[in-house]
This record gives sequence, structure tokens and C-alpha cells, in this order.
Amino acid sequence: MIHYHSLKEAEEVFKALSAPVRIEIMELISRNDHMSMSDLAETLGITNSAVSMHVSKLENAGLIKIQTTTGKRGIMKFVRPCHDRLVVEMARQIPEANCYQDEIDIGWYIGVDAHPTCGIATETKIIGEFDNPSVFSYPEHIGAGILWIGYGSVSYSLPNRLQAGQRLRELQLSFEISSECPEFNEDYPSDIHLSINGISIGKWISPGDFGGRMGIFSPLWWPEILNQYGLLKTIRITDHGTFMDGDFLLSNVCVGDLGIDYNSNIELTFAVPKDTPNCGGMTLFGKGFGDYNQSIRVKVYYD
Repeated sequence: MIHYHSLKEAEEVFKALSAPVRIEIMELISRNDHMSMSDLAETLGITNSAVSMHVSKLENAGLIKIQTTTGKRGIMKFVRPCHDRLVVEMARQIPEANCYQDEIDIGWYIGVDAHPTCGIATETKIIGEFDNPSVFSYPEHIGAGILWIGYGSVSYSLPNRLQAGQRLRELQLSFEISSECPEFNEDYPSDIHLSINGISIGKWISPGDFGGRMGIFSPLWWPEILNQYGLLKTIRITDHGTFMDGDFLLSNVCVGDLGIDYNSNIELTFAVPKDTPNCGGMTLFGKGFGDYNQSIRVKVYYD
């Protein structure tokens, strides 16, 4: 997968795909990764020199690669795609004034209490084995892009970039999350509790564990029977309370109740207690998984 964060960043790709014949070349080699330059010319009904020109433009844009081998008819050049998906973000992210922004990878937890069904994976492999809580202590968990627990909790230390004289005005968190069911079940509610520094900021009921289709960013090797994507949730803790996704009041906890200044630690905890009414587990999606290709994003607004 290739991911561009703005239209400008993807400009060369748009130019390379501006000719219909190049789109046809991409479709052909995506269906058959053993097509040579001669095969493309014959299939498209154009000259070898024309194929070379179009392939060169696609190669310069980073969309294809050419592999050279020696065959019965001499040197052969095979054309293969570099990526299986292309994602372009239409709106460029603009830094906000009086705001610190960070992103915490899913594997950078500081504490975890995991109970089956549970597991953890990077973009390239499952770490350890399914339903073995000890895998969360393996060193490779740092590179994880997804984790799931049947019940328990996961905690993260959030960066505190506040300086002396700066007052926390609003704390904003965004993350992709769902329930956790063996295999998947899109009607599987789960009570997910959130807290900051041990102070509960509210409970959200996840509607299910989504797996009816592949996640937009999930790797192709990821098993289809497992959870594929979640819902993107945004939490805002302000002077007026804690809100989710705009106007929904998650709790009456205000930013001042957290007692955070420039000397404070900021610990975020996701929890699904065993005795909660809807004990449906939890899945956290990070980069390389799900629908949003992001981990836990943190914005600290200050005066």
C-alpha cells in the first residue's frame, strides 16, 4: 500500500495515471505478475517502444518495478506492481496554534492486563500465539499495529509538552476501536471505560466487532475471520465536560478536574472490566490496520 497525505504529495502518481493505457497496464500486471514488456505490447496492441515509454513513467512514479531475468529468448523484463492499494488524503493537515500534537503507537503501552480472547500483531506477523497473555510482554510488541483483549485493560503514557506558564485548556484524543469477539460479530456490544490518571472520563458502548469486509489499511495476509476495522472516536475534555464525536456528553469531568500542569504525568487507560454488563472485549487499531491508518492521536490545547 502507498499512502499520500495530500493531493500535492500524490501529484506525480496522478500524472503517471493520466493516460488510459497506463491504467490498463496497472490492471494487467495486478492480475498477472508474470507479464513481460513484450506480453504487454502484444496484449495492448502497441509497439514495444510505446510500452517502454509508458512503463518508464509508471516506474518513475513508484508504481511499478522491472525485474530482469535470462530466458530462452535472451534477457526478459517483467513488470510488477509495487503496491496493492493507493490511498490519498484530500485535506492536508494544518498545524494548529497553541496546540501540541503527538501520536502514540498501539504497541507503546506501559501496562496491560489481557485475558482471552487476546492477541497482538505487527504489519508483518502475529506476535507469539493467540490467547496467550504473555505475548504482550515480548519485546516486539513495540512495533504492534493492532491488539485485542477479551477483558482487562491497556494503559498508555501520553506526552506532556506543557511548559511553565501554559495552562491546559483542552485535551483531545482520537483512536480507532471496536469490540472483540472470537472471529467477528458486528452485533456484539462492549462497555469500554476510559480514564485519565485514574479519573474515569466515561464509558462508551462499542456496538460490535467489525469483519464483514477487509479493513482499508489491513495487510493482505491478515485472516479474513478476524476483526478488520473499528470506529474512529474522538474524545474532547474541556472546561464544560468530556465529549465524544462532537456534542455527545460522555461525562461531566472537566479538564480542570484532571489536575494536569507542566509537571504532570498523563496516563490514558482503556478498560473492559470482567463484571461490566456488556463484557464484549476491545480491539485497538493502529497504523497499518483498520480503516484510518492512525494510532492514538493526542492534541493538547493550552493558554
